[in-house]
Amino acid sequence: MSVEEKRVREFAYQIWESEGKPEGQEERHWDMARKLAEAEALAPKAEPRKRAPAKPKAAAEPKAPAEPKVAALPAGKPAAAKKPRAAKKPTAG
Repeated sequence: MSVEEKRVREFAYQIWESEGKPEGQEERHWDMARKLAEAEALAPKAEPRKRAPAKPKAAAEPKAPAEPKVAALPAGKPAAAKKPRAAKKPTAG
């Protein structure tokens, strides 16, 4: 089996699967697959992208320390205890 025949077979299978694996559509799927394989063979091959040379990193200026998101408690003072939640009232029913 040639590479082109294998590609047509792969396309036909993908089309068949993408349409929910219907019965009786083989001829149409094979025809579509042949057209896709022909178009793929005629399309110009894209050259691999060349990477741009890495830019040297400039010396970063030192940043100020980030502000804390939670205010710190003064030393020696314990955090306040949370109040317990009240029990839910039973629903009438």
